[in-house]
Amino acid sequence: MNRGRILLIEDEEPIADMLRVFFEREGYKLVHAPTGEAGLERLGERPARAVLLDLNLPGIDGIETCRRIRALSDVPVIMLTARDTEIDKVVGLEIGADDYVTKPFSPRELLARVKAVLRRSEEAPTVAKELIVGGFEIDSGRREVRTPSGEAVRPTAREFELLWYLAEHAGLVMSRAQILEAVWGYEYFGETRTVDVHVRQLRKKLEGIPIETVWGVGYRIEKS
Repeated sequence: MNRGRILLIEDEEPIADMLRVFFEREGYKLVHAPTGEAGLERLGERPARAVLLDLNLPGIDGIETCRRIRALSDVPVIMLTARDTEIDKVVGLEIGADDYVTKPFSPRELLARVKAVLRRSEEAPTVAKELIVGGFEIDSGRREVRTPSGEAVRPTAREFELLWYLAEHAGLVMSRAQILEAVWGYEYFGETRTVDVHVRQLRKKLEGIPIETVWGVGYRIEKS
């Protein structure tokens, strides 16, 4: 059984050894890089299905490494860190991480997170191939959005799934809890702040996208 290649960028060898044994037992090939520079080199040599990225790395840290990954690829990124502050989470999500796991974590929980991001990033919507909201064309085949001016924009995998979910339910108010369950999956253990950060990123990338905040409840995308 070969479930593909997972890149782990982590400077703590005991953690790398433990995760290698666990993930390979589950059918994944875990490739380890001890620094951000080495991880970027490995990713450039050969794509990975997902990246597990430590925040505290020697040399360039996890935040800068994630920025550089995002400049090259939309591969799902899960950040690993010993810190659990709100600012760390927000910064990590704003620069393109798909999920965030705080140490110490169980390998089983991390595997569940990996499976969730892989499922959401690789599972194409089946109801339609294209949705149009407010002049924005959302293409599920290309996983990109074309703006009213004709510019093609590729959100991160998680941002795209969030936008698609809201567009599928255009006109309805979706609560943050509903969005978390649908987009992040039941395996996600985070808080609703995550949804707010991703909506903010979509608004930055897609100026004029008709995502309305319904205070105290969640979000709604207006029908065309």
